[in-house]
Amino acid sequence: MDILVTNNPLVEAQYSSRFKVVFLNTGLDGVLTHVRDYVHKGHKLLTHPLSGSVKPNETPYKSVLMSAAAGAAGAAGTAEAAGAAGAAGTAEATGATGAQAGTDFQSVCIIEECIITVNKFPQKQIPEEYLHDLQVVDLALIQSVLQ
Repeated sequence: MDILVTNNPLVEAQYSSRFKVVFLNTGLDGVLTHVRDYVHKGHKLLTHPLSGSVKPNETPYKSVLMSAAAGAAGAAGTAEAAGAAGAAGTAEATGATGAQAGTDFQSVCIIEECIITVNKFPQKQIPEEYLHDLQVVDLALIQSVLQ
């Protein structure tokens, strides 16, 4: 069963029976850090962590699908199939060393670049009345990949 890392309660409610949902009570940066930890353990990104056209500082919600087992491609395909290829360069560009056997270096590069990108944006305070709408946007983004 693939892993769905999210901080969106709508995604958790909709997909907890289909995926192993890791629900985090954190912001976007916390979700990406958790995803990075999975990647460094050998899991592969199956969706791009910054999918969609919503800027990272315009939504606190993010859902990322990862392979179930370290070193395995999941049911949704690979990060390349999810449109992530080329988003952060190639594995050779990472220069990573000391990674766990089976680490997908393209996933490492993508998640690290995403974290750098998120840190470039100044954080905005999102009005409470917009939060549900932003949850729906994140849900729609992940649904488009999972259907």
